[in-house]
Parts: sequence; C-alpha cells; structure tokens
Amino acid sequence: MAETEFNLGRINEVVAAAVPDHEALVWGDVRLTFAQLAERSRRLASFLAGRGLGLRQERSGLAGHQSGQDHLALYLYNGNEYLEGMLGAFKARVAPFNVNYRYVREELEYLLHDAGTAAVIYHATFAPVLAEVLDAVPTVKVLIQVADASGYPLLEGAVDYEEALAGSDPSGPDVEPSPDDLYILYTGGTTGMPKGVLWRQHDIFVAAMGGRGMGSAEVVAGYEALAERAPNGAFLRFLVLPPLMHGAAQWVSFTALNSGGTVVMPPDTRRMDADEVWDTVSAERTLAMSVVGDAMVRPLVDALEARPREVAPLASIVSGGAPLNPSLKERLTELVPTLVIADAVGSSETGAQMSHVSSRGSVSSGRFTPGPGTKVLDEALERLLEPGHEGIGWLAQEGYVPLGYLGDQDKTARTFPVVGGVRYAVPGDRARLLEDGQIELLGRDSVTINSGGEKIFAEEVERAIGSHPDVADVVVVGRASPRWGQEVVALVRPAAGSTPDAGALIEHASGGLARFKLPKEVIFLDHIERSPSGKADYRWAAAQVGTG
Repeated sequence: MAETEFNLGRINEVVAAAVPDHEALVWGDVRLTFAQLAERSRRLASFLAGRGLGLRQERSGLAGHQSGQDHLALYLYNGNEYLEGMLGAFKARVAPFNVNYRYVREELEYLLHDAGTAAVIYHATFAPVLAEVLDAVPTVKVLIQVADASGYPLLEGAVDYEEALAGSDPSGPDVEPSPDDLYILYTGGTTGMPKGVLWRQHDIFVAAMGGRGMGSAEVVAGYEALAERAPNGAFLRFLVLPPLMHGAAQWVSFTALNSGGTVVMPPDTRRMDADEVWDTVSAERTLAMSVVGDAMVRPLVDALEARPREVAPLASIVSGGAPLNPSLKERLTELVPTLVIADAVGSSETGAQMSHVSSRGSVSSGRFTPGPGTKVLDEALERLLEPGHEGIGWLAQEGYVPLGYLGDQDKTARTFPVVGGVRYAVPGDRARLLEDGQIELLGRDSVTINSGGEKIFAEEVERAIGSHPDVADVVVVGRASPRWGQEVVALVRPAAGSTPDAGALIEHASGGLARFKLPKEVIFLDHIERSPSGKADYRWAAAQVGTG
C-alpha cells in the first residue's frame, strides 16, 4: 500500500476536528483551542489568497532549488501570530519563512531580496527597519502589522493583523494544499550568508514534526491515524523557549500541535526571565521544555538553585542546536531528580538526526544514538563508513531530506550529493561512527581550526572550557598564527561573581584535550554574541580576535 503523504495545513485541520476544545496554545493571557487556532489560520489564509498570493507553479515542473509559490516573511517575536502565520500560509499554498529579528538594515534587505518576498507579517516594533528596506525589495506587495507596545503606526499600505483576520472568510480559501507545498527554513547565517532550505511539507513532517511514532521509525499511517492519536495528546504540554525563527523551536511546536498537544510560551517572549520560566512550568504543568544550549540553561539552573520550587510534572528538557555541558546537566538533575535531559542533533538541512539522553547519575556528552537514516560518509563523499572506521567522516542524512537551497543550484548539488545511488544531506558536520553504532559528533567543518596540520573542532574545546564552574559562556575560534597557521583562542564570559584565571581554565581543559587543542589565549568578555536561538555567532567571534 502506498504511503500517505501529508500537508501541514491539512494536518492542523484534521487534529482540530478531532480535539476542537483541547488547548493548542497558551501564552500569558492568550489561550487558544485547536478550533480557534484553526479558524484564525483559515482567516489569515483567506486574506492572503484574497491579496492574490498562493501557488504559481506545481512542484513537478521545478528543480530542487526552485519555488513555485509566493513567500511570506515572518518578522516576529514568539506569539500566537507566528504559528498562525505559518498555518495560514500553508492553507493558502503560500510558503512562509523565518526572519532573524536582530538583523540590521543591510541583513534584512539581503534576506527579503534573496527570498523574493511577496508579503511580510511583522511586529510593529520592527516597522522602522522594515520601512528602510522596502524600496529595495519591490517584490513585497502585502504588509501585515501586528500591534505591540511600541505604538508604531501602520506603515503605508499595511493592514492591522487582527483587522485582517476579522474581515476575512473563516472557512479559508478555495485551494487544495499539497504534500509538495514548501516549508522554507533560512539558516542562521552565523558562519556564512543565510540560505533558504526548501522542504516538501511531507518530508519535514516525517523528519522533524511528529510524523513518526514516539521512539519509532514508522511513519504515521494516514490522516485517520492522526485523528485517532490526537485525544491522547492532552497531556503533551511543551514549553517552547527558543525563538520560533529557529528551526528547533518550530519543530517542537509542530510536533506538539500535530499530536494534539499544547504549545506553551512564557508571558514575556522578547527576553528570557528564568524565574518567569519556572513559574510558567509550575502554573501550566508542562511536561517538556525546549531549550538551546548552555547559554539558555545556565540561568535556569541558577534560578532554580536560588529558589527551589515544585516543577512536576516536568519530565524532560530537550536541547536542540547545541548540546549541554555535562556539569550543567548534573546540577539540573540534582535539582529535579526525575528529569530526563535530551541533547538533540539536527540541522536546517537534515531535520532531527540523533540524540543523547542523560538522567541523574548517568550524565555524559558527545556521543549520540542515530535516528532513522542517519549515516556517516567518508572524507571523499564516495561511500558509507562502517562502525569503528579510521579517521573522520561526514555526518549525513538519507531518506526525508530537503529539495535544495532556494535559488542556488551549485550549493544544492554540493550539500545534497548522490552516493551509491542514494541522495544525502551533508551540511558540514564531522563525525565518527563508533564500534557500538553510536556517533561521536566532532563539530561543524566550517569552524574547524587548522593548527600545525591538525584539525581542532571548536565545539570540542568549548565543551572542555565550559565545564569549568567559573565559566558562564564560551566560544572558541581560530586566529592567524605565523608558527601554526592558526591558533586556538577562547572567548569567555565569567560566571557571576567569579574572576577565573586563564591558566587555570587551560589546565582544566587539559584533562580532556590533547595539548595541541588547548587555547593559546583566553580573552575575557562581558558579553558573548549569540543568535536569538542561542547558537554561537562565529563570524562575530572571529572579528573579536582580528580574523573576521
């Protein structure tokens, strides 16, 4: 029997019909049931279609780097409008994409131009920056402004978000969304220019949005099976902390929604207040929390140590995009002994790939259990490597992978090579497939430091330095060296109230690193630049040491 293929907009309608009164989203005073979320997104879809937006060409006639749909920019902080924007676009056969809200004028102009943007939904606070770039992006025809405390008036030609919904048909437009319709995710641009990754909606649903059963490689049998499982999702309450402009946050949110669960956001989504987060966990009885790396988790641990409180039924914390330091995991599991902590590995180009699970008394890092389709390819991208292979390979993903990069045929061919007749996604992470079948993740090749002929992976050094209790945050980067070609430099933000010694940090790291990997210098800073999602900004780091 042929596999059912899924469209994300239709999934939402099927789940909403099965559990109309279940809470779909909780954000401060905003509480939306599945029926309400579905209707609001249909209204947005009607508005977009009424402005002439939608499908231009069916997928079958296009190459992997091409799009046949209009594109909607989501220039927003977290809130119900973000998820409504995605769902409304899907139901109108418009392709939404994420915008990094920290971008300055030149970066925003590049992104909107690169995407061939037709419409923008934006918070009013971003109106002044958006206004500066619109003349340079003539493809933008529709502006939808979400009111906020900034009080900025509507841009010329813009319509208020709530007015747009109120005046639109609640039944949605007369279109038939397809599994081939696009889900677009722009990369973070922390190591190079952002690129739009093009996914078929069916493929991203299976790869990262709940299309497989929990802990299973089997794809959900069909829409009827989705409806049958939705009533069991009432207890799945996911607190989402990273910005929804980050893929991992979108994937967790849609995994919850596609399962009949609830997306919970803290009242203030423009900055993270650790005490407010824990208060939300307690008040909303969340089962799981989504985070990104040490920079997000450290203040949470500090706050819970300073003011212990009941956080049941919180059972798991999932870190996507950046594995957590073992020392932080140990502190957290001491505070919440029943907690399971999962480091999840994936990328914009692969979806969810593998994970590592820690619990009290069993904390480690760096080795991961591969998920379905996760492989390691050899250096030359010519063959699959076997467990226990010599040397270093490329982390790869087969099966449900993207179509390509928007508008970039060459990079599409490089990142999605065909090896042995199988098409893989190979975004640039280096890895080893160990004897026991686990994968040791070494780090992204683009931030590898070549020192004296040896490859040093920045993430490996960051883990070693970051495990020191006096380190609040660390980013490692290479700097030009007349002797070594490149040398390792660590940028460190000290923990509050501490004044760490550079020599002591290097000595601490030497317990787990070969000497050639140790930093030649430690630079102490009051601030480490990261993306809104918590990922290290290596372009910024390189500039701090004079190599940017």
